Formats: sequence, C-alpha cells, structure tokens
Amino acid sequence: MDESTALRLNAINNAFYRQISRDFDASRRRPWSGWTRLLRSVRLPVGSVLDIGCGNGRFGRFMTDQQTQQFDYCGIDSSADLLAYASAHLQGFSHVRADLLARDILMQPWPQRSAQLVVLFGLLHHVPGLERRRSLLRAAADCVLPGGWLAFTAWRFLESARFQRRIVPWSDEFQVEAGDYLLDWRRGSRAIRYCHHIDDAEHESLIAAAGLRIVDDYREDGGLNRYTILRRDSAAT
Repeated sequence: MDESTALRLNAINNAFYRQISRDFDASRRRPWSGWTRLLRSVRLPVGSVLDIGCGNGRFGRFMTDQQTQQFDYCGIDSSADLLAYASAHLQGFSHVRADLLARDILMQPWPQRSAQLVVLFGLLHHVPGLERRRSLLRAAADCVLPGGWLAFTAWRFLESARFQRRIVPWSDEFQVEAGDYLLDWRRGSRAIRYCHHIDDAEHESLIAAAGLRIVDDYREDGGLNRYTILRRDSAAT
C-alpha cells in the first residue's frame, strides 16, 4: 500500500474515534471472554503489561481484577479521548502503576518500552497495509521480555452477516488492498471506520513475522476474534 493511501485511511480512523469516543467507551467496558483463556497460557502474576492500542483501558482494568500483586501497565493509543477514559477506569487501584501514552504508533516512532506481557487487541484490523501489520508484529515481539508473552487478535468481521451489512462502498479515489473495507458505526453517532479482514493465510504470516513460539491459538468472543498467544523463551531455555 502506498504511503498516501495509508495516511488517508489512518486519518479516517483517527477522526472516527474522535467522533464516537463517548459511545465507544460506554459500550466497551466488559472484558472479552477470550481473555480468560489467555490466562491459561500467561502465568500470573506478571510484573508488567504493554497494551498497544489500549483504547479505554479495559484490558488494564481486567488485569487489575486478575492479580492483586503490583504491576506496571503501559497503555498506548492515538486517541487522547479514549486515554482519558482509560485513566479514569484505572484510578483507585494501588497495585497498578499506569502510564498512558498518546501516540500514533503507525506514524510516529515506536516507544522504547518492554514488558512481560505485550498485547494487541482490537488493533490490527485498523492498520493499513500488509507490510505495516507485519512490521507492527515484529516491533511488538521485540518488546517482550525473556520468558514473556505476546498476544494478538484478528477480528473476523466478514464472517458476520451483521457486519457485512455495514460495509460502505469505496470511492474510486482509494487504491486499497484485498480485505480492506469501510464499516459504518450505528451506536449513538453515525461514523465510518477503516477495517481490514485478516484471513487465516495472513494470520499465519503475522505469526511468522513475530518470530516467537506459539503456545495457544483459538477463536473466542462469539467466534469473531482469532487469538494467538506467543512466547519468548527465557535465556535458560
């Protein structure tokens, strides 16, 4: 995908989250069911979590319920509005040290952060271009500490008739890749977002790009999210 198209698609999503941040937060507070199975692979307690594309911080909030031991949580998102909600949701918990960074990781330098658990949930479908998605997985894998885990999801929205009905046609001015779609949002405000459908073949290429050992791979959240859990072996192994 050329740079100008990627910039335009990223701008669509940045505008989308500015418009619907309140409705998004109100409808995105409960934990995903797939996170419970994640904890079969990830050994708690963890000392640090890096949440890339953290949105309103609900995975961080989930982790505060899963362990009472103190941990560091770093959430990164391009939406200042969603980060404000994340800050509010994580207040009042003495065992989490939260650091929330407003950064567009698709267009800005990658922050120098590492963690025992690195997650990308609900993010990859917003990343324009196959090579950018692969590069993002490689960068995320580099943030995993020895013995730690990388977890990511791919949203399989094309397998839902509900979301198929929300597809908006592209105009001729966009030169997009196979699997790229515009979807409308119908909760509260009406808005348009760019989403990419990651099929199994692409998912396997993303696993390969990360270069870490697979410990689990499954479908959850009504079957519409494919999860992959990877691990960086410790030096001793």
